[in-house]
Amino acid sequence: MDALWEILVIITVVVLAGLGLLVGYLRRSGTKGAPPVTPPPPAREAKTREANTYTPSSTARIDTSRGAPQAPAPAPVQPVAPEPVDVAEASVEEEVPAPAIERPESARGRMTRLRSRLASSNNNLGKGLLSALSSGKLDDAVWEEVEDTLLGADLGVDATTEIVDGLKRRVQVEGAPDAETLESWLHAELLAQVRPDMDRRIAGSRVGDRPAVIMVVGVNGTGKTTTVGKLARVLVAEDKDVVLGAADTFRAAAADQLETWGARVGVPTVRSEKEGADPAAVAFDAVKAGQEGEVDVVMIDTAGRLHNKVGLMDELAKVKRVIERQSPIDECLLVLDATTGQNGMRQAEVFAGAVDITGVVLTKLDGTAKGGIVVLVQRELGVPVKLVGLGEGADDLAPFDPVAFVDAVLD
Repeated sequence: MDALWEILVIITVVVLAGLGLLVGYLRRSGTKGAPPVTPPPPAREAKTREANTYTPSSTARIDTSRGAPQAPAPAPVQPVAPEPVDVAEASVEEEVPAPAIERPESARGRMTRLRSRLASSNNNLGKGLLSALSSGKLDDAVWEEVEDTLLGADLGVDATTEIVDGLKRRVQVEGAPDAETLESWLHAELLAQVRPDMDRRIAGSRVGDRPAVIMVVGVNGTGKTTTVGKLARVLVAEDKDVVLGAADTFRAAAADQLETWGARVGVPTVRSEKEGADPAAVAFDAVKAGQEGEVDVVMIDTAGRLHNKVGLMDELAKVKRVIERQSPIDECLLVLDATTGQNGMRQAEVFAGAVDITGVVLTKLDGTAKGGIVVLVQRELGVPVKLVGLGEGADDLAPFDPVAFVDAVLD
């Protein structure tokens, strides 16, 4: 009996074991060919949900009736004031202070103040004349020496002849003079040639309901643009409102140079940003700006040009015509380099034929002993020397003073 039960138990164990093996086999065979399960990727959304999910703290109260934790009410968020920002430090470009506007002194009497420069440049003329005339007997050899000295100073043949003849007449009437008398005679003869009676005023005031228009012309290298800038300072010193026109559109730096001169004294410059633009158009716009702004003076700087270039001279005449469509030109100043002497006269004659010259500006007069160019220019052109350049400083342009000039020549 006991053996029978043992056999039944063994059979039962074997059957159960076989069933277990069968079930395991079926499970394994059922998963074959099934697609692999892809684990959830750590996507950005999961991170977002995780971040937005509230995680209760250890102090959260547990609601036993619902079986879920209940979080305490969140504390109100306190606004955080933004930190102050230093604008100066945060700015990429520091603010550059505007340059101080200069206030030039009046130009009246400036030539007298600069007399020493003029005297040093012309002392050969004065000393040569006084030395020849005070050497003793005034014979033909002395008068010939006087003539050579005057011609060498660029006075020209006509002026030289008139001065020598005038001195001879005085000697015949009054006899041989002493040194002091001789110097006074020479002063009178030279002053007569410089023509103190000429009107040397600059058109620097409004004419009726429009500004005065000044046009500045000359050959290359005479200092034309610099002269315009310095003349602007002279006018500003006289409390004049000025507009500059940069009609020299062929020289790359001309407009920049003129604009810099104007900015120093608070004077605006009308210019074209395009190199090689029509100079007549720039001049027209400058005059128009001056009329609209009701200024006192409009000054037009033109390109330097060789007097023997017909096309360039025709272009200068065109600039003049275009300006005159809206305003008369009250002043046309010719800038001449005093160191060129008589060679500059041919230039002056051609310019006078293209435009109506009303006055001459002699630059670099402090750098030449040939001060007689003043006399020669006035005689040949029939117009006065109105301004002279006596140095490279900003205020070394002086209204021409005939008496101060002759005093300096004979100093």
